[in-house]
Amino acid sequence: MSNPGDADATPITSTRQLAEYLAVGGKPRARFSIGTEHEKFGFRQSDFTAPPYEPGGIRAVLEGMAAADDWEPILDRGNPIGLKKDNASVSLEPAGQLELSGGLAATLHETESELAAHLALVRQVAGPLGIGFAPLGFHPTLTRAQMPWMPKGRYAIMRRHMPRVGTLGLDMMTRTCTVQVNLDFADEADMVRKMRVALALQPVATALFANSPFTEGRPNGYLSYRAHVWSDTDPTRTGTPPVFFEDGFGFERYAEWLVDSVPMYFVYRNGHYVDLAGQSFRRFMQGAFAGSQAGITEAGITEAGIATMGDAADHLTTVFTDVRLKRFIEMRGADAGTPEMMVAQSALWVGLLYDEAALAAAAALVRRHPWTEFAALRPLVARQALDAPWQAGTVRDLARDVVAIARDGLAARARCDSQGRSESALLAPLEALVAGAPTQAERWLALFHGEWNGDITGIFRAAAI
Repeated sequence: MSNPGDADATPITSTRQLAEYLAVGGKPRARFSIGTEHEKFGFRQSDFTAPPYEPGGIRAVLEGMAAADDWEPILDRGNPIGLKKDNASVSLEPAGQLELSGGLAATLHETESELAAHLALVRQVAGPLGIGFAPLGFHPTLTRAQMPWMPKGRYAIMRRHMPRVGTLGLDMMTRTCTVQVNLDFADEADMVRKMRVALALQPVATALFANSPFTEGRPNGYLSYRAHVWSDTDPTRTGTPPVFFEDGFGFERYAEWLVDSVPMYFVYRNGHYVDLAGQSFRRFMQGAFAGSQAGITEAGITEAGIATMGDAADHLTTVFTDVRLKRFIEMRGADAGTPEMMVAQSALWVGLLYDEAALAAAAALVRRHPWTEFAALRPLVARQALDAPWQAGTVRDLARDVVAIARDGLAARARCDSQGRSESALLAPLEALVAGAPTQAERWLALFHGEWNGDITGIFRAAAI
């Protein structure tokens, strides 16, 4: 989730303005870039509990990173809750999961180097504090009540609202970690094609990157419990909305869906968040909050005032669909995992979407089936990952075709590092999976039932970055 940000005070009164805001994201293909985001759980090395914000916890990690590598703190009511430098940022998920929102890279090799440098800095700072970090899809040991809460205003609002709309929203906030890649589009038609391919194939990514088989110290019956959590978080803003596959879908149709179907959480005013959870952005845009109680306190209405483009940009960040549209496209269907797997996630989608022939092949594969058949895979891959049934075989068969297309796409990009290594080499972990290797989750389960002899704490040592 994002840090406090967009302060554009331009009033917004129509969906056309929001559509035009999104369209500005279009770029010439030569300027397409790669932005990778990845999260990890902190743990006390002494007892594997989650470190608090303070003392000697997540705040100290942020302050140490800022001092060691010249990052600028991001404050929320005086508390450091993130860092920024150049076009990258570090932010906190609700329970202190540490997230790097990487800078814009031209190649996957740059993404790989950025991740390695970030993890090295985290180890340098966190180690002396007795804190480690492990990228896993769902927290393997702690209950929801045992997870700390970070002092970010938007999270307090979401914490109050989540239980009203689903049973697992607080688990999503406190006990999940993901990896995502953010990619560009050239224009509206390119955006639509990429969104549909990415949405249809997101269950394949969930299967490939499944890495959350434990809950509160025991196997939970899922390989991606994180994916299951999203099935009962908030149906108004998650999943695969049919509108994305309807005739006429584009920037304005997306904007209409956003303001009419996705309720608000908040607006940011005078350095703090105003709780507008459940309210209509359409009515806000029409000025309704300024003239009536609308179920909100008078103070809230007064502070909210008129809707701005900054508010619309913030509202975009509260959409949690499997693929999210901003001024770029975010792939959101994968569990966090090993560094190699986190880079492979970016490699998968760059290979599929950034080469024209590969994108055409992926789109053709998707068109062979109704989009609803891909959407129906979501609960199946959460439990069975690559062994989930698909047509006459399994999702592994589908994934094999998808990874092959990505491999060809990366080879066609012909972006090599200084040693002459192609970007396609970064797909190696996925090549092994489609050839029959176990998922990350299945490897953890084998260790749990074997070498660890049922001691789940072994996962922290094995998964630590």
